[in-house]
Parts: sequence; structure tokens; C-alpha cells
Amino acid sequence: MKKPFLTENFLLQTETAQQLYHEFAKPMPIIDYHCHLPPDQIANDLTFENLTQIWLYGDHYKWRAMRANGVDESYCTGKQDDFAKFQKWAETVPYTLRNPLYHWTHLELQRYFGITETLNGQSARRIYDSCTKQLQSPDFSVRNLLRRMNVETVCTTDDPVDSLEHHQTLLDAGFEISVLPTFRPDKAMAVDDGAAFNQYVARLEAASNREIRNFNDFLDALRQRHDYFAAMGCKLSDHGLEQIYAESYSEAEINAIFDKLRQAGQSLTEPEVLKFKSAMLVYLAEMDWEKGWTQQFHLGALRNNNSRMLRQLGPDTGWDSIGDFSQARALARFLDRLDTTNKLAKTILYNLNPGDNELMATMIGNFNDGSVAGKVQFGSGWWFLDQKDGMERQLNALSNMGLLSRFVGMLTDSRSFLSYPRHEYFRRILCNLFGNDIENGELPDDIDWTGQVVQKICYGNAKTYFGFSSKPMELAV
Repeated sequence: MKKPFLTENFLLQTETAQQLYHEFAKPMPIIDYHCHLPPDQIANDLTFENLTQIWLYGDHYKWRAMRANGVDESYCTGKQDDFAKFQKWAETVPYTLRNPLYHWTHLELQRYFGITETLNGQSARRIYDSCTKQLQSPDFSVRNLLRRMNVETVCTTDDPVDSLEHHQTLLDAGFEISVLPTFRPDKAMAVDDGAAFNQYVARLEAASNREIRNFNDFLDALRQRHDYFAAMGCKLSDHGLEQIYAESYSEAEINAIFDKLRQAGQSLTEPEVLKFKSAMLVYLAEMDWEKGWTQQFHLGALRNNNSRMLRQLGPDTGWDSIGDFSQARALARFLDRLDTTNKLAKTILYNLNPGDNELMATMIGNFNDGSVAGKVQFGSGWWFLDQKDGMERQLNALSNMGLLSRFVGMLTDSRSFLSYPRHEYFRRILCNLFGNDIENGELPDDIDWTGQVVQKICYGNAKTYFGFSSKPMELAV
């Protein structure tokens, strides 16, 4: 007899794990405090034309798998028609056994579309037609997809120059799910390319409605945008970095470096680039601290490794990997500099290299000062690590060297409205770890307390830590 796949007790190896998941974890709403969902699509309550558009467009996870399976680029990012692209993805799925894509794919088909058939080349047409037909219904608009997954809060990722007009539209409409911006100032630090940086400064001038002649003007413009984001409900910033920058610098040096870029139009030396980025991280962190925000640092990605495909397709198209950057010393210097002046905001460190898990789990303990439970967090498994092994390793490192019970839990970090079963995936893995420990006698058989801890990790800790309300803001600017 064939063993069933993806049953209600998927990943739950013991009766205790099953009880923890079904009674405690499963009912919890979702707080997605970091994602890349397009706010315009939520504001316009978009309905997708077919399954390929909602599932394959922009999904570099799937593109990487297809390329590895020998699929031509025209079926990933090229001009093949939508069903032809889906057919190639369906033919790839059977070869993704033991890759998280296999689990995610079938979880998403089940949870959103009620399809329990496995996806392959033979079932592609049936599944495509069934899902595409369902997507035409108003019940499958993007807002209703969020409702279907019991999402309470969504934090998008936004540049300081973004108008946030779509967030305002959602506030005006009284949409019951909070859709809040996140301040992502990566381009304000990107001085490696002087011409691109000056183009960005011009955009910042327009957004802030002020002239930027010197570094103080630049900071004032960023602060004005920071204030505007706060007025729109923003509670988090985010930085995507290879590693933290923590060089020594003086204010005079940073003023001169900015003038060299802005006034003279000259390229910077590598030491100047590092000094400027180091200074910017501190100034931005102090802004976050002043407003009681949480700062997030996504560390360790080695991006755009394939120069030929970068020229052809641009960034974020699936040519990135885990990096092996030195993280500890600069990270300690940066956090200590802020802590010394009592300006260290709540902080989440996301690590992409599993070899650095214990480093991150011990680093957070250096700067938890008792002012807030879990003030400095070791963030959930990210990008290449948001899969079963990666999540378990992050959870185990945090358990061994910190307080897992104070962890703020999972996020999607996704551009897809079909990614919310990743929260279920995480919750099942979490409950399985606790359940196994209880059944092995390594934890007390206290379901009520352990269940409360599970609920806090899945929902309650994030709600308290970030200060989210259950309803959208009453007023906005």
C-alpha cells in the first residue's frame, strides 16, 4: 500500500507534535513582518490571469531549479507563452524531490486550490486549467488570498523615495489587514557606483522636496522620509548587506567623501566606500532607535555571480549564493558602538551561512540588556535556509545558546501571494521539535505551557515585539 503524502500530520512525527500543531500553532494568525509583496497589487486587489502569472513570474527559486533541470531560459524569463512555461515547471517538479520546492509546490496547490494530485508533466494541463479557472473568481483576488491564509499584518519592503501611495490607498479603503511599509535604504548607501548614487540623490531630492548640496542635507532628506514612513505606520527598517560595515570615521571625513561624490563627481577609493557605508549604518540605526523601530540586517548573500546573465536579465533573477564573509568582529563593533551610546534599537540578524549560526546565536546575547525580551534576535532561516534543515539548524542554535521561547518566528520574504504555507511549514517543524523532545523525556509533558510557547513563537512574540495593532491605523498623513 502506498504511503500517503502531505496528510494533515505532514512533518509531525509524534502524537504530541500533532497536538501542539493542531491545537496551538495552526489557529494563530500570520504576521508577515518581512516580505516583498508588491503593494500596488494589494491596493488594486489584483486578480491574476493564470497560474503562471501568480506562481512563476519573478520566482527565481523555481527558475534555478528549471535551469538545473536543463530548461532553456526562454521558459524561465523569456518569451514563451504562459502555459509552455508552466509545462516546463511541471516537468521539473518530479526532479525536485528533497528540495523544499517539492513541499512548497504541493502545499500551495492544496491550501489555495484544493488540489491533492502531484504535479508532473502529465498532470500539468489539468492542474493549470483548474487553478486558472479558480483564479478568475473574485475569491482569488490578492486581498482574498491574504484573508484565506489568516494574515493579520504584512510589512512590504520599500525604498525611502517611494511615495507609499498604495499604502495610503489601503488605509483609505479601511482594508482590515494592516499593510505597512518597511524602510529599506540600501541605495542611500550604494556609493560603489558614483553615477548611480547621484541619480538616486536626485530622486531623494524630489521625494523630500529639498535640495541636497552636502552631507547634512542628505541626512535631513533621509530623516524627512523616515518621518513620513513612520507617519504611515512603519515600524521596521531593513538592510540587505554582505556584511556589517564598522570602519572608524570622522564627521569631517564623511562630509568630504560626500562632496567628492556629489560636487566633484569623482569615484571613491575602497577605504572611502567602507567609511561612508559604516557611517550611514550608524546614522540610520540612530534614527530607528529614536522612533522605537526594529532594524533588520540580512547578511551573507553573495549576489549576481553570473556576470553574463546579470547583463542580460538584471539582478534578482536567480544567480546568487551563500557567501563566506567574515561577520563577527565588524558586527560586534557596530552593535557595541550603538549600545555604548544607548542608541541600539531592537535588532534582528538574519544569517545566510549556516556555518555562522552559532556565531549569530551567541552575538545576540552580548546586547540583550533586559530592556525588552529578546531585544536582539537571531532571525529565522533566510533565503537558501528557509527549508526544513535550515530552519531546524537555526532553531537548534537559538535553543542551545539563547531563548527560543522569545523568538519572533517566521516570515515569507517572498514576492508571491501563494507563499503563505511557508508559515505552516515552519510551524509544523517547530511543533515537531518540541513534540519529539517531550516524547523522548527531554522536556516535561506540559502541553499547556509548551503550547503557549508555540503560540508566542508563531504569533504573540512578533505582535508584542513590533507593537502591531490588530487593525489598520485610524489616521495617516
